[in-house]
Amino acid sequence: MITVNNMTFSYRRGEDLFRNMSLSLVPGRIYGLLGKNGAGKTTLLKLISGLSTPLSGSIDVNGYKPSKREVAFLADIFFLSEEIYIPQRTPKEMEDYIAPFYPSFDIVLYRQLLDKLEVKYTGKLKQLSFGQKKKAMIAFAIACNTKYLFLDEPTNGLDIPSKALFRSIIASTYDENRVIIISTHQVRDLQSLIDRVIILNDQQIQLDASLDMVSERLTFGHGAIIPNENEIIYSEGSELGKSYIIKNNSHAQGLVDLETLFNGFVFDPKTFNQLLNTKN
Repeated sequence: MITVNNMTFSYRRGEDLFRNMSLSLVPGRIYGLLGKNGAGKTTLLKLISGLSTPLSGSIDVNGYKPSKREVAFLADIFFLSEEIYIPQRTPKEMEDYIAPFYPSFDIVLYRQLLDKLEVKYTGKLKQLSFGQKKKAMIAFAIACNTKYLFLDEPTNGLDIPSKALFRSIIASTYDENRVIIISTHQVRDLQSLIDRVIILNDQQIQLDASLDMVSERLTFGHGAIIPNENEIIYSEGSELGKSYIIKNNSHAQGLVDLETLFNGFVFDPKTFNQLLNTKN
């Protein structure tokens, strides 16, 4: 379990990026971390991974203080940044020299993933395209089998077939003992994976809710004609005419359009907080 308690962080004195932020993340969930540019998505992942240290408050990851960077902690967490570091090695050499730092590393799974993603086992990573490098690092990150897996913009640089493969791979490696956080701007690429959404805005976690709960309270639609137009909470132009959100009075579950939800939340956080102010 990950617990962030009254955490404050800033890069510059007097300009807090987060202020008194609190958050709990439990195993068995795939979290979608959303926020505008500069909202702090990557920074939050760095703080939980121990790559940055809060000014005040605390972060606890399964009894460890991340900033201490203890060996047992590092062996059970993997953070794949958007700006990936590519070692001067082949995937095979990564297996030989880096994988041993992760006790649960699955060699068979690693090789299977490389094969699925069409990355050569003995090819130099530095000589690959950005998309191929990304796929190699995704395969390695998943094969580490850490309890905590953080992926920052994982589909950037992937072609359409590779994005579909990524979704399939993440879904197949889902584990009730694992916490997976995916930070992304490409919401439509990952919508089918995410079961809980976190929205960062104005120095705080402004939404932390399951998609089941969101779908019980809100109805999402697309089209030129909007039913119950007087009940519109938010709408925006789209290639289909309009994307809209109305209150779900029937509480029947439907599909959640994460992109429209995020845009609506940023546009009118007060209204959406009132509708979705719950920990469920």
